[in-house]
Amino acid sequence: MQLTYNNQSLLGTGCYEENDPGITRMGKQVIQEMNRVGLVVDMSHSAERSTLEAIEISERPIAITHANPTFWHPALRNKSNKILKALGESKSMLGFSVYPHHLKDGTDCSLESFCSMIADTAEIMGVDNIGIGTDLCQNQPDSVVEWMRNGTWTNDRDFGEGSANFAGFPNQPEWFQDNRDFVNIATGLISVGFSNEDVDLVMGKNWLNFFEASFESL
Repeated sequence: MQLTYNNQSLLGTGCYEENDPGITRMGKQVIQEMNRVGLVVDMSHSAERSTLEAIEISERPIAITHANPTFWHPALRNKSNKILKALGESKSMLGFSVYPHHLKDGTDCSLESFCSMIADTAEIMGVDNIGIGTDLCQNQPDSVVEWMRNGTWTNDRDFGEGSANFAGFPNQPEWFQDNRDFVNIATGLISVGFSNEDVDLVMGKNWLNFFEASFESL
């Protein structure tokens, strides 16, 4: 369960806020209760301090299910090396996003660039703590992303990671058009030097291991 969605919440700070005071008092109690009942804390849309505090507060590993590193592309939703290191040290997970606003060069991002970024991230946080989290909204109208950005919180139109001239869903890169294209990522990982065993980890086994460990004591 995510604690924020881009904006400030009662639990923590979203990644679009100018100021990040961290996890709130209520947020600390919610994390404790999530730990107790077996819900995974997801900080994909959260700001830096809030994310680092959630990792520290949680007694279980957390997840950032769909984001990429800022060293590769400095999108507001992407995560710093400090967060990557904290995820690795706490045996938490990062799922790499293929949403174009999170990709270097957007829709024109190359498969080689994406897979090389995964290899560089593995050097920071370990190959056992990374996976794929596409953030793919397949066959959805642009009205869906507009609702996600605006909801009922603002009278102004918020374009999120888009713009007035580019308000809808961006086009996917040619190597990941839909859920049939996971094989392209697996092939790309082999091409940048991953072993077959590590490709299996990144393409799904790490997520399986993470959820089995998260729920084993429930």
